[in-house]
Amino acid sequence: MSSKHGLAGAFAGAFLCVITSSVQAADRPELQTRIVEEIVAKVNGEIITRGELEKQRAMIQAQLEKQPGLVGPALQQAVDKAAADALRDQIDQLLLVQKGKDLSINVDADVNRRVAEIQKTSGLADPDKFHDWVREQTGESFEDLKLAFKNQLLTQRVIGEEVYRNVTIPKADMQKYYDEHKAEFVRKESVSVREILISAGDKSPAAVAAADKKAKDIVDRIRKGEKFPELARQYSDAETAKEDGMLGTFTKGQLNPAIESVVFPQKKGFVTDPIRIDAGFEILKVEERTAEGQASFDEVQNEINGRLSEPKVQPKLRELLTQLRANAFLQIKPGFVDSGAAPNKDTTWKDPAQLKPQTTTKEAVANQRHWKKVMKVIPYGRTGVKDTQGAAAPEVAPVPSTPVKNADSSPNK
Repeated sequence: MSSKHGLAGAFAGAFLCVITSSVQAADRPELQTRIVEEIVAKVNGEIITRGELEKQRAMIQAQLEKQPGLVGPALQQAVDKAAADALRDQIDQLLLVQKGKDLSINVDADVNRRVAEIQKTSGLADPDKFHDWVREQTGESFEDLKLAFKNQLLTQRVIGEEVYRNVTIPKADMQKYYDEHKAEFVRKESVSVREILISAGDKSPAAVAAADKKAKDIVDRIRKGEKFPELARQYSDAETAKEDGMLGTFTKGQLNPAIESVVFPQKKGFVTDPIRIDAGFEILKVEERTAEGQASFDEVQNEINGRLSEPKVQPKLRELLTQLRANAFLQIKPGFVDSGAAPNKDTTWKDPAQLKPQTTTKEAVANQRHWKKVMKVIPYGRTGVKDTQGAAAPEVAPVPSTPVKNADSSPNK
């Protein structure tokens, strides 16, 4: 899906309320100020809060402010236009994630793989240090990061199975597109590489000799038919062991020249002899290679199919979301608008004249908060929290408010 990696997001702020008066708080410490967030919509037992919508708006504004020349009234108008769909995007996300769970889609392995990639980029092998790094970089917890990825992948899988599967592009149309856009399919020479690193430990002569022998034994086993990914997972001292040794795809100039001169001339499937690097000995396998020059139609057919499917996917996706709305338990508080509402669907906030404002604790929202990102019209990340509030909530009063290389220029582990 061409839009699944193109991300746009939004949010900011929170609606704060205080339970109990200042006199009660002063006299009874256990009744001191308690912060809550206002619930503005309920979707099949999950909730969306005013704070989430305000946070989404703030993120939209922060992104639009980066556009040159967009200031003043023009900026505000653009923010208002984009934020008008904030509630729709939140509801879309909840419905798609819920649909993924209904279909028993499991994306845990993919989530773990993506987290491992980020941990490799961070260069932090220690879990606690990595979790601290995630919070420093994002302002969110490690658990929120994993949940965001899970919801993103669930959303993509649902769209793939429920929408893309039903979109067919004739081969003749794809061939015509290829003929008219050949210049877009000129490739640079590249190789995809797996690695096995055998550490030399303290780098003493004995340790180096032992690592050299171990690496040579592994190369022999590979050339006799044992699987490189399995041996990488079992013996490699690199972080990529978790990914079956997959190091990445590289064009010329991105690898250590000594390594580049070995792997680039070779065909797919080639396995190097052990290469001495500062950390020990490295064994590389050419997993895939792309020749420089014009890519053939067969090589880029899937990419073209994705490009041509996109205009057909968006209307069908909106049809799916409308159907999910029609079958959902959905209530929206007066004053808030779902721009993707299903026709004739009653989303009335029940007995608004009778009910007191419903709220949830800010802590309850924070405990399950995670990133919201928008893939064109489809957000992913924040899925709301369960509505654990009773039928009548207490009265509240508003309160103003390219891979990194090692020192020896070898690929980073």
